[in-house]
Amino acid sequence: MNIEYFIARRIAIKSERTFSKLIVRIAIAGVMLSLAVMILSIAIIKGFKTEIQDKVRGFIGDVQIYRFDLNGSFEKSPFVPNDTTLHYLKNNTDLESYYPFATKPAIISANGEVEGINFKGIDKTYDWQFIRKHLISGKVIDFADSSVNQILVSEYTAKRLKLKTGDSFLMHFVQNPPKIRKFKIVGVYSVGIENIDKSFAIGDINIIRSVNNWLPNQMGGMEVRVKDFSKLKPVADDVYANLELKLRSRSVKESTPEIFTWLSLLDVNTRVLLFLMMVVGVINMVTALLIMILERTTMIGLLKAMGISDYSVMKIFLYNAIYLVGIGLVLGNILGLGLAYFQYYSHVFKLDQTNYYLSYVPIEIHFTDVLLLNVATIVICSVVLLIPSMLVSRISPLKAIRFK
Repeated sequence: MNIEYFIARRIAIKSERTFSKLIVRIAIAGVMLSLAVMILSIAIIKGFKTEIQDKVRGFIGDVQIYRFDLNGSFEKSPFVPNDTTLHYLKNNTDLESYYPFATKPAIISANGEVEGINFKGIDKTYDWQFIRKHLISGKVIDFADSSVNQILVSEYTAKRLKLKTGDSFLMHFVQNPPKIRKFKIVGVYSVGIENIDKSFAIGDINIIRSVNNWLPNQMGGMEVRVKDFSKLKPVADDVYANLELKLRSRSVKESTPEIFTWLSLLDVNTRVLLFLMMVVGVINMVTALLIMILERTTMIGLLKAMGISDYSVMKIFLYNAIYLVGIGLVLGNILGLGLAYFQYYSHVFKLDQTNYYLSYVPIEIHFTDVLLLNVATIVICSVVLLIPSMLVSRISPLKAIRFK
Protein backbone atom coordinates (compact mmCIF):
# COMPACT_ATOMS: atom_id res chain seq x y z
CA MET A 1 0.00 0.00 0.00
CA ASN A 2 1.16 3.56 -0.78
CA ILE A 3 0.92 5.04 2.71
CA GLU A 4 1.41 8.62 1.50
CA TYR A 5 -1.49 8.34 -0.95
CA PHE A 6 -3.69 6.64 1.67
CA ILE A 7 -3.15 9.44 4.22
CA ALA A 8 -3.58 12.12 1.54
CA ARG A 9 -6.93 10.69 0.49
CA ARG A 10 -8.12 10.51 4.09
CA ILE A 11 -7.31 14.13 4.91
CA ALA A 12 -8.63 15.41 1.57
CA ILE A 13 -12.07 13.83 1.43
CA LYS A 14 -12.78 11.84 4.57
CA SER A 15 -11.67 14.36 7.14
CA GLU A 16 -14.04 14.84 10.04
CA ARG A 17 -13.01 18.46 10.50
CA THR A 18 -15.52 20.97 9.18
CA PHE A 19 -12.87 23.58 8.42
CA SER A 20 -10.83 21.12 6.34
CA LYS A 21 -13.87 20.17 4.31
CA LEU A 22 -14.59 23.84 3.63
CA ILE A 23 -11.03 24.48 2.43
CA VAL A 24 -11.14 21.38 0.22
CA ARG A 25 -14.40 22.50 -1.39
CA ILE A 26 -13.12 26.04 -1.96
CA ALA A 27 -9.95 24.71 -3.59
CA ILE A 28 -11.88 22.36 -5.88
CA ALA A 29 -14.34 25.12 -6.81
CA GLY A 30 -11.45 27.47 -7.64
CA VAL A 31 -9.82 25.00 -10.03
CA MET A 32 -13.19 24.08 -11.54
CA LEU A 33 -14.17 27.69 -12.27
CA SER A 34 -10.71 28.62 -13.58
CA LEU A 35 -10.64 25.71 -16.04
CA ALA A 36 -14.25 26.29 -17.12
CA VAL A 37 -13.54 29.96 -17.82
CA MET A 38 -10.39 29.08 -19.80
CA ILE A 39 -12.26 26.51 -21.91
CA LEU A 40 -15.08 28.96 -22.64
CA SER A 41 -12.66 31.80 -23.39
CA ILE A 42 -10.74 29.85 -26.03
CA ALA A 43 -13.95 28.39 -27.53
CA ILE A 44 -15.59 31.83 -27.79
CA ILE A 45 -12.53 33.66 -29.15
CA LYS A 46 -11.86 30.98 -31.77
CA GLY A 47 -15.52 30.84 -32.70
CA PHE A 48 -15.66 34.61 -33.00
CA LYS A 49 -12.56 34.78 -35.21
CA THR A 50 -13.77 31.97 -37.47
CA GLU A 51 -17.24 33.47 -37.92
CA ILE A 52 -15.92 36.94 -38.78
CA GLN A 53 -13.26 35.53 -41.13
CA ASP A 54 -15.87 33.40 -42.89
CA LYS A 55 -18.14 36.42 -43.36
CA VAL A 56 -15.43 38.58 -44.90
CA ARG A 57 -14.02 35.73 -46.98
CA GLY A 58 -17.46 34.63 -48.10
CA PHE A 59 -18.30 37.97 -49.64
CA ILE A 60 -15.03 39.19 -51.18
CA GLY A 61 -13.10 35.93 -51.55
CA ASP A 62 -9.64 35.04 -50.26
CA VAL A 63 -7.66 36.60 -53.10
CA GLN A 64 -8.79 39.25 -55.57
CA ILE A 65 -7.18 39.57 -59.00
CA TYR A 66 -7.50 42.88 -60.84
CA ARG A 67 -5.88 44.87 -63.62
CA PHE A 68 -2.67 46.67 -62.68
CA ASP A 69 -3.04 50.34 -63.66
CA LEU A 70 -3.33 53.82 -62.14
CA ASN A 71 -7.08 53.53 -61.64
CA GLY A 72 -7.62 54.16 -57.93
CA SER A 73 -11.43 54.16 -58.01
CA PHE A 74 -13.70 51.48 -56.63
CA GLU A 75 -14.75 50.57 -60.18
CA LYS A 76 -11.87 48.55 -61.57
CA SER A 77 -10.67 48.65 -65.16
CA PRO A 78 -11.84 45.75 -67.35
CA PHE A 79 -9.58 42.96 -68.55
CA VAL A 80 -9.66 39.51 -70.10
CA PRO A 81 -7.35 36.95 -68.42
CA ASN A 82 -5.14 35.08 -70.88
CA ASP A 83 -5.05 31.30 -71.25
CA THR A 84 -1.89 30.99 -69.12
CA THR A 85 -3.55 32.64 -66.12
CA LEU A 86 -6.75 30.60 -66.48
CA HIS A 87 -4.75 27.37 -66.83
CA TYR A 88 -2.78 28.17 -63.67
CA LEU A 89 -5.93 28.92 -61.65
CA LYS A 90 -7.67 25.79 -62.93
CA ASN A 91 -4.80 23.43 -62.12
CA ASN A 92 -3.69 24.90 -58.78
CA THR A 93 -4.58 22.26 -56.17
CA ASP A 94 -4.47 24.86 -53.37
CA LEU A 95 -7.43 26.73 -54.87
CA GLU A 96 -11.04 25.77 -54.30
CA SER A 97 -12.73 27.99 -56.88
CA TYR A 98 -12.48 31.22 -58.86
CA TYR A 99 -15.01 33.37 -60.65
CA PRO A 100 -15.26 36.79 -62.35
CA PHE A 101 -16.89 39.86 -60.84
CA ALA A 102 -17.24 43.57 -61.51
CA THR A 103 -18.41 46.51 -59.39
CA LYS A 104 -20.03 49.80 -60.29
CA PRO A 105 -21.44 52.63 -58.14
CA ALA A 106 -25.15 53.25 -58.51
CA ILE A 107 -28.14 54.93 -56.89
CA ILE A 108 -31.36 53.08 -56.06
CA SER A 109 -34.62 55.01 -56.36
CA ALA A 110 -37.69 53.49 -54.68
CA ASN A 111 -40.73 54.65 -52.70
CA GLY A 112 -39.63 58.26 -52.88
CA GLU A 113 -36.25 57.43 -51.31
CA VAL A 114 -32.75 57.17 -52.80
CA GLU A 115 -29.78 55.13 -51.58
CA GLY A 116 -26.21 54.94 -52.85
CA ILE A 117 -24.97 51.41 -53.47
CA ASN A 118 -22.17 49.45 -55.10
CA PHE A 119 -23.55 47.02 -57.65
CA LYS A 120 -21.54 43.79 -57.62
CA GLY A 121 -21.92 41.75 -60.76
CA ILE A 122 -21.25 38.00 -60.82
CA ASP A 123 -22.01 35.14 -63.21
CA LYS A 124 -23.29 31.57 -63.05
CA THR A 125 -19.93 30.23 -61.78
CA TYR A 126 -20.34 32.17 -58.50
CA ASP A 127 -20.34 30.06 -55.33
CA TRP A 128 -23.68 30.80 -53.63
CA GLN A 129 -22.99 28.77 -50.47
CA PHE A 130 -22.16 31.81 -48.34
CA ILE A 131 -25.07 33.98 -49.55
CA ARG A 132 -27.57 31.14 -49.10
CA LYS A 133 -26.45 30.84 -45.49
CA HIS A 134 -27.31 34.51 -44.89
CA LEU A 135 -30.52 34.81 -46.90
CA ILE A 136 -33.36 36.40 -44.95
CA SER A 137 -35.97 35.83 -47.64
CA GLY A 138 -36.25 34.80 -51.26
CA LYS A 139 -33.63 32.94 -53.28
CA VAL A 140 -30.41 33.50 -55.20
CA ILE A 141 -30.24 34.71 -58.79
CA ASP A 142 -31.37 32.28 -61.49
CA PHE A 143 -29.14 33.00 -64.47
CA ALA A 144 -31.29 30.79 -66.69
CA ASP A 145 -34.16 33.28 -66.31
CA SER A 146 -33.36 36.32 -68.46
CA SER A 147 -36.88 37.75 -68.46
CA VAL A 148 -36.06 40.30 -65.75
CA ASN A 149 -32.96 41.83 -64.18
CA GLN A 150 -32.70 39.96 -60.86
CA ILE A 151 -30.93 41.42 -57.86
CA LEU A 152 -30.13 40.63 -54.22
CA VAL A 153 -30.15 43.49 -51.70
CA SER A 154 -29.17 43.57 -48.05
CA GLU A 155 -31.72 43.72 -45.25
CA TYR A 156 -30.31 47.14 -44.34
CA THR A 157 -30.99 48.52 -47.84
CA ALA A 158 -34.41 46.88 -48.03
CA LYS A 159 -35.50 48.50 -44.75
CA ARG A 160 -34.10 51.89 -45.72
CA LEU A 161 -36.04 51.88 -49.01
CA LYS A 162 -39.10 49.98 -47.69
CA LEU A 163 -38.57 47.13 -50.13
CA LYS A 164 -39.13 43.38 -49.92
CA THR A 165 -38.65 40.27 -52.03
CA GLY A 166 -40.66 40.56 -55.25
CA ASP A 167 -40.55 44.36 -55.41
CA SER A 168 -39.07 46.27 -58.36
CA PHE A 169 -37.11 49.50 -58.46
CA LEU A 170 -34.96 51.68 -60.72
CA MET A 171 -31.18 51.83 -60.40
CA HIS A 172 -29.20 54.76 -61.78
CA PHE A 173 -25.64 53.79 -62.69
CA VAL A 174 -23.18 56.59 -62.00
CA GLN A 175 -21.50 57.61 -65.26
CA ASN A 176 -21.77 60.26 -67.95
CA PRO A 177 -24.46 60.07 -69.11
CA PRO A 178 -26.19 58.08 -66.31
CA LYS A 179 -27.90 54.85 -67.36
CA ILE A 180 -31.04 53.47 -65.74
CA ARG A 181 -32.02 49.84 -65.33
CA LYS A 182 -35.06 48.26 -63.70
CA PHE A 183 -34.48 45.41 -61.24
CA LYS A 184 -36.61 42.90 -59.38
CA ILE A 185 -35.58 41.78 -55.89
CA VAL A 186 -35.35 37.98 -55.76
CA GLY A 187 -33.68 37.77 -52.36
CA VAL A 188 -32.75 39.74 -49.24
CA TYR A 189 -29.58 38.85 -47.30
CA SER A 190 -27.90 40.00 -44.09
CA VAL A 191 -24.16 39.36 -43.68
CA GLY A 192 -23.99 41.25 -40.38
CA ILE A 193 -20.95 43.36 -41.30
CA GLU A 194 -22.01 46.96 -41.62
CA ASN A 195 -19.59 47.92 -44.41
CA ILE A 196 -20.89 45.09 -46.58
CA ASP A 197 -24.61 45.36 -45.80
CA LYS A 198 -24.62 49.11 -46.35
CA SER A 199 -22.57 49.09 -49.52
CA PHE A 200 -23.47 46.21 -51.81
CA ALA A 201 -26.21 44.76 -53.98
CA ILE A 202 -25.58 41.62 -56.06
CA GLY A 203 -26.66 41.12 -59.66
CA ASP A 204 -25.63 39.78 -63.05
CA ILE A 205 -22.21 40.89 -64.32
CA ASN A 206 -23.72 41.21 -67.81
CA ILE A 207 -25.59 44.28 -66.57
CA ILE A 208 -22.27 46.05 -65.95
CA ARG A 209 -20.91 44.80 -69.28
CA SER A 210 -23.93 46.26 -71.01
CA VAL A 211 -23.82 49.60 -69.16
CA ASN A 212 -20.06 50.01 -69.69
CA ASN A 213 -20.08 48.68 -73.27
CA TRP A 214 -17.58 45.96 -72.36
CA LEU A 215 -16.84 42.88 -74.41
CA PRO A 216 -18.80 39.73 -73.44
CA ASN A 217 -15.85 38.14 -71.61
CA GLN A 218 -14.42 41.24 -69.90
CA MET A 219 -14.48 41.53 -66.11
CA GLY A 220 -13.45 43.94 -63.37
CA GLY A 221 -11.71 41.27 -61.31
CA MET A 222 -11.59 37.65 -60.20
CA GLU A 223 -12.28 36.29 -56.74
CA VAL A 224 -10.30 33.24 -55.68
CA ARG A 225 -11.06 30.94 -52.74
CA VAL A 226 -8.30 28.84 -51.17
CA LYS A 227 -8.85 25.40 -49.69
CA ASP A 228 -6.87 26.01 -46.49
CA PHE A 229 -7.18 29.54 -45.10
CA SER A 230 -4.26 28.96 -42.73
CA LYS A 231 -2.02 28.84 -45.84
CA LEU A 232 -3.43 32.05 -47.28
CA LYS A 233 -0.17 34.02 -47.42
CA PRO A 234 1.97 31.47 -49.34
CA VAL A 235 -0.93 30.65 -51.66
CA ALA A 236 -1.67 34.34 -52.28
CA ASP A 237 2.02 35.02 -52.95
CA ASP A 238 2.11 32.13 -55.41
CA VAL A 239 -0.97 33.44 -57.22
CA TYR A 240 0.63 36.88 -57.47
CA ALA A 241 3.85 35.41 -58.86
CA ASN A 242 2.07 33.44 -61.59
CA LEU A 243 -0.18 36.17 -62.99
CA GLU A 244 0.39 37.80 -66.35
CA LEU A 245 2.18 41.15 -66.24
CA LYS A 246 -0.95 43.29 -66.62
CA LEU A 247 -2.60 41.74 -63.54
CA ARG A 248 -2.04 42.05 -59.80
CA SER A 249 -3.64 40.41 -56.76
CA ARG A 250 -4.07 40.96 -53.04
CA SER A 251 -5.36 38.78 -50.25
CA VAL A 252 -8.42 39.43 -48.10
CA LYS A 253 -6.10 40.37 -45.22
CA GLU A 254 -4.59 43.10 -47.39
CA SER A 255 -8.01 44.26 -48.59
CA THR A 256 -9.51 44.52 -45.08
CA PRO A 257 -6.54 45.02 -42.73
CA GLU A 258 -8.63 46.75 -40.06
CA ILE A 259 -10.77 43.66 -39.47
CA PHE A 260 -7.91 41.16 -39.36
CA THR A 261 -5.79 43.45 -37.17
CA TRP A 262 -8.68 43.66 -34.77
CA LEU A 263 -9.07 39.87 -34.79
CA SER A 264 -5.35 39.40 -34.13
CA LEU A 265 -5.69 41.56 -31.00
CA LEU A 266 -8.16 39.03 -29.63
CA ASP A 267 -5.29 36.54 -29.33
CA VAL A 268 -3.58 38.94 -26.91
CA ASN A 269 -6.77 39.19 -24.87
CA THR A 270 -7.02 35.42 -24.76
CA ARG A 271 -3.45 34.99 -23.51
CA VAL A 272 -3.98 37.60 -20.80
CA LEU A 273 -7.23 35.97 -19.68
CA LEU A 274 -5.67 32.49 -19.61
CA PHE A 275 -2.75 33.81 -17.57
CA LEU A 276 -5.06 35.49 -15.06
CA MET A 277 -7.27 32.42 -14.70
CA MET A 278 -4.24 30.19 -14.22
CA VAL A 279 -2.89 32.55 -11.56
CA VAL A 280 -6.25 32.51 -9.77
CA GLY A 281 -6.35 28.72 -9.78
CA VAL A 282 -2.74 28.37 -8.59
CA ILE A 283 -3.12 30.94 -5.80
CA ASN A 284 -6.28 29.19 -4.69
CA MET A 285 -4.52 25.82 -4.48
CA VAL A 286 -1.40 27.24 -2.79
CA THR A 287 -3.53 28.97 -0.15
CA ALA A 288 -5.58 25.83 0.46
CA LEU A 289 -2.43 23.69 0.77
CA LEU A 290 -0.81 26.10 3.22
CA ILE A 291 -3.92 26.14 5.38
CA MET A 292 -4.14 22.34 5.34
CA ILE A 293 -0.44 22.05 6.29
CA LEU A 294 -0.83 24.47 9.18
CA GLU A 295 -4.00 22.76 10.35
CA ARG A 296 -2.22 19.40 10.24
CA THR A 297 0.85 20.59 12.15
CA THR A 298 0.25 18.11 14.97
CA MET A 299 -0.22 15.23 12.53
CA ILE A 300 3.02 16.20 10.76
CA GLY A 301 4.85 16.20 14.09
CA LEU A 302 3.51 12.76 15.00
CA LEU A 303 4.44 11.32 11.60
CA LYS A 304 7.95 12.71 11.90
CA ALA A 305 8.26 11.35 15.45
CA MET A 306 7.30 7.93 14.10
CA GLY A 307 10.24 8.12 11.68
CA ILE A 308 8.54 9.22 8.45
CA SER A 309 10.88 11.41 6.41
CA ASP A 310 10.23 15.01 5.34
CA TYR A 311 10.04 13.82 1.73
CA SER A 312 7.27 11.33 2.54
CA VAL A 313 5.29 13.96 4.42
CA MET A 314 5.71 16.35 1.48
CA LYS A 315 4.39 13.64 -0.82
CA ILE A 316 1.30 13.30 1.37
CA PHE A 317 0.36 16.93 0.85
CA LEU A 318 1.36 16.92 -2.83
CA TYR A 319 -0.81 13.86 -3.40
CA ASN A 320 -3.53 15.67 -1.52
CA ALA A 321 -3.23 18.80 -3.66
CA ILE A 322 -3.00 16.91 -6.99
CA TYR A 323 -6.01 14.82 -5.97
CA LEU A 324 -8.00 18.00 -5.38
CA VAL A 325 -6.75 19.48 -8.67
CA GLY A 326 -7.90 16.31 -10.47
CA ILE A 327 -11.41 16.58 -9.03
CA GLY A 328 -11.47 20.27 -9.94
CA LEU A 329 -10.39 19.47 -13.52
CA VAL A 330 -13.14 16.87 -13.96
CA LEU A 331 -15.80 19.27 -12.69
CA GLY A 332 -14.28 22.15 -14.69
CA ASN A 333 -14.42 20.13 -17.92
CA ILE A 334 -18.03 19.18 -17.26
CA LEU A 335 -19.00 22.79 -16.54
CA GLY A 336 -16.96 24.41 -19.34
CA LEU A 337 -17.80 21.93 -22.09
CA GLY A 338 -21.39 21.70 -20.91
CA LEU A 339 -21.92 25.46 -21.21
CA ALA A 340 -20.02 25.54 -24.51
CA TYR A 341 -22.14 22.85 -26.14
CA PHE A 342 -25.32 24.36 -24.69
CA GLN A 343 -24.50 27.69 -26.38
CA TYR A 344 -23.34 25.95 -29.57
CA TYR A 345 -26.70 24.28 -30.10
CA SER A 346 -29.08 26.82 -28.52
CA HIS A 347 -27.49 30.26 -29.24
CA VAL A 348 -29.21 31.45 -26.08
CA PHE A 349 -26.58 34.13 -25.33
CA LYS A 350 -27.08 36.96 -27.82
CA LEU A 351 -24.89 39.82 -29.06
CA ASP A 352 -25.57 43.20 -30.63
CA GLN A 353 -24.85 42.45 -34.28
CA THR A 354 -24.24 46.14 -35.03
CA ASN A 355 -21.20 46.19 -32.74
CA TYR A 356 -19.97 42.59 -32.88
CA TYR A 357 -20.96 41.52 -36.45
CA LEU A 358 -22.71 38.51 -34.89
CA SER A 359 -26.16 38.05 -33.35
CA TYR A 360 -25.07 35.38 -30.85
CA VAL A 361 -21.98 34.26 -28.94
CA PRO A 362 -20.11 31.83 -31.27
CA ILE A 363 -18.46 28.64 -30.05
CA GLU A 364 -15.67 26.62 -31.64
CA ILE A 365 -14.41 23.67 -29.59
CA HIS A 366 -11.15 21.88 -30.30
CA PHE A 367 -10.40 18.94 -28.01
CA THR A 368 -6.67 19.59 -28.49
CA ASP A 369 -7.15 22.93 -26.73
CA VAL A 370 -9.10 21.29 -23.90
CA LEU A 371 -6.42 18.61 -23.48
CA LEU A 372 -3.59 21.17 -23.43
CA LEU A 373 -5.42 23.28 -20.83
CA ASN A 374 -5.85 20.23 -18.59
CA VAL A 375 -2.22 19.16 -18.93
CA ALA A 376 -0.95 22.71 -18.39
CA THR A 377 -3.08 23.11 -15.27
CA ILE A 378 -1.82 19.85 -13.77
CA VAL A 379 1.85 20.58 -14.57
CA ILE A 380 1.83 24.21 -13.39
CA CYS A 381 -0.08 23.43 -10.19
CA SER A 382 2.20 20.47 -9.40
CA VAL A 383 5.36 22.56 -9.86
CA VAL A 384 4.09 25.58 -7.94
CA LEU A 385 2.73 23.45 -5.08
CA LEU A 386 6.25 22.17 -4.36
CA ILE A 387 6.97 25.53 -2.71
CA PRO A 388 4.35 25.44 0.09
CA SER A 389 4.90 21.70 0.59
CA MET A 390 8.51 22.47 1.57
CA LEU A 391 7.11 24.11 4.68
CA VAL A 392 6.83 20.57 6.06
CA SER A 393 10.61 20.34 6.48
CA ARG A 394 10.61 23.37 8.81
CA ILE A 395 8.14 21.86 11.26
CA SER A 396 9.80 20.46 14.40
CA PRO A 397 8.18 17.26 15.78
CA LEU A 398 8.62 18.42 19.39
CA LYS A 399 7.06 21.85 18.84
CA ALA A 400 4.30 20.39 16.70
CA ILE A 401 3.26 17.90 19.38
CA ARG A 402 3.38 20.63 22.07
CA PHE A 403 1.28 22.82 19.78
CA LYS A 404 -1.57 20.42 20.28
